[in-house]
Amino acid sequence: MLCQALHRIGRKLVRRRMLEEDVNEMAPARRLTTLDLVALGVGCTVGVGVFVLSGEVARDITGPSIVICLLVASLSSLLAGLCYAEFGVQVPYAGSSYLYTYVTMGEIWAFITGWNLIIFFVAHTATVARAWTLAFDNLLGNQISQTLHENISPNVPQVLGEILGFIVVGLMLLFMELLTLRNRWIFLVSKVFTMVKLLVLSFVIMSGFMKGDLHNWKLTEEDYIKAGLNGTFSLGPLGSGGFVPFGFKGILRGVATCFYAFIGFSIIVTRVEEAQNPERSIPMGIVISLLICFFVYFGVSAALTLMVPYYQLRPRSTLPEAFLHIGWATAYYVVTFVFLCSLSVSIFGFMFPIRNLIYMMAQDSLLFPVLASIQTSTYMPNVSTVILGIVVGILAFFFGLTDLLDLMSVGALLAYSLVALCVLIIRYQPERRNGVKEAQVWEENRPAAEKLTLQQLFFPGSPTPTPLSGQVVYVCSSLLALLLTLLCLVLAHWPGLLSGDPGPITVVVLLLVLITGITGVIWRQPQSSTPLPFKVPALPLLPLLSIFVNVYLMMQMTAATWTRFGVWMLIGFAMYLGYGIQHSLVS
Repeated sequence: MLCQALHRIGRKLVRRRMLEEDVNEMAPARRLTTLDLVALGVGCTVGVGVFVLSGEVARDITGPSIVICLLVASLSSLLAGLCYAEFGVQVPYAGSSYLYTYVTMGEIWAFITGWNLIIFFVAHTATVARAWTLAFDNLLGNQISQTLHENISPNVPQVLGEILGFIVVGLMLLFMELLTLRNRWIFLVSKVFTMVKLLVLSFVIMSGFMKGDLHNWKLTEEDYIKAGLNGTFSLGPLGSGGFVPFGFKGILRGVATCFYAFIGFSIIVTRVEEAQNPERSIPMGIVISLLICFFVYFGVSAALTLMVPYYQLRPRSTLPEAFLHIGWATAYYVVTFVFLCSLSVSIFGFMFPIRNLIYMMAQDSLLFPVLASIQTSTYMPNVSTVILGIVVGILAFFFGLTDLLDLMSVGALLAYSLVALCVLIIRYQPERRNGVKEAQVWEENRPAAEKLTLQQLFFPGSPTPTPLSGQVVYVCSSLLALLLTLLCLVLAHWPGLLSGDPGPITVVVLLLVLITGITGVIWRQPQSSTPLPFKVPALPLLPLLSIFVNVYLMMQMTAATWTRFGVWMLIGFAMYLGYGIQHSLVS
């Protein structure tokens, strides 16, 4: 009895959703061009990261080597972007990675992905609220926070100083409601502000190269003594100078944090049903927006660290404050004003995905059905907006900017890893037509003599995918994900590895041998011959590389970040096991 109950639960956890032609009866009109998608991706990506994150990371984590961190983070994002692009043309429905994992890996993984995306979008909104508050207060000479601190109580200044953040959250709730009114006008405004933002950032880059000093990338102990720091020994957490003042560990930690700077590209995939030609515009929109964002981030970070020595960047400072360092006060006010406007507009791109995701999960009964009314009822949009706003307000109130960025990065990295795993699995699966589980039908009619043998692992008999070969790839991919996670744990947290300790070296070699062997098994299985406008090249290596990079970056996060993430996941698992697994509409 116990075995049967566990078997039934296991089948429920891995049941997959079958895509049918009427998967979305309320499909929106296809009016978005490639330019619209690129503008959407750039507008959602170039925001808090370029105006606030660059200074925070350069001062406390990387120094001038932030440009290296951005390069590595952009390459990692490009790997994930290619996987998203293939799924965008292979599963051309809204839902992003939630739907992808539901179709490919099963219900429990879809819920994990969707639950992660919810905290990702909500944390992003909270991050924008914190950044907007910080920039607005700085623009007024910190008069608001100082007044609150001086006139209310000196014992709780930090808490009361965040009251302005709630005002920003209230404004963002109003923006969220406007999203349901004039979709066409929103895209027009977004494109205009994205263009203005790129022009202003180009001015920042040119100013940095004109007024910057290359010596700020190769600081020595004498520079610190002249600055009144009495040598490098007194710098404490500010590093030791040079281009890489925080060492290789600082670069790894910086890459993990800078990954946030490029995660906006996934918004493009959420609009696949609105694209005029999704097979062409989705891959092009992702790649072009990532390239533009990399050059913007690289140029701005280089200009910032050239204009201002990294150790002179103030905590909670924004990008425009670099102009005060070189005496360009007018440029400071202009750039800050554009910053505030761009943050206000960037929130538009993330509100639709939140509502669509909650709507889809509630329709599948993984969340409470009342949430499925957010797009059909007259009053429910207001209720859902208030619920989201409360969560955003709590996050913005209790967590710092860096904490929110790290929480977003963990959620995004996990979602990207699952998407890469989905691409690896679905390419080797039998085709499904007309919403019929063709793989199961084939399995029932399969000759009884066909069994898995060692020879079939490396020399399969069929040139096209079969349920047996698809199951082999599914199991091998799951094992690879586990082995890659163990490898990243050893590389990131076993201190004896760099000192030549034979113990960790033996473990790493053994893991690499197992990973290579299982990858060879997947490589020998037949791939689907279905023609697609875009396919991830170098399968299975590229998705596996994406998973490895994403997981390794996740290992660089702090224990506090993992604690917050664990609490959020426990809440989600309690909701799924208590409600979703019993009421799911997928049979």
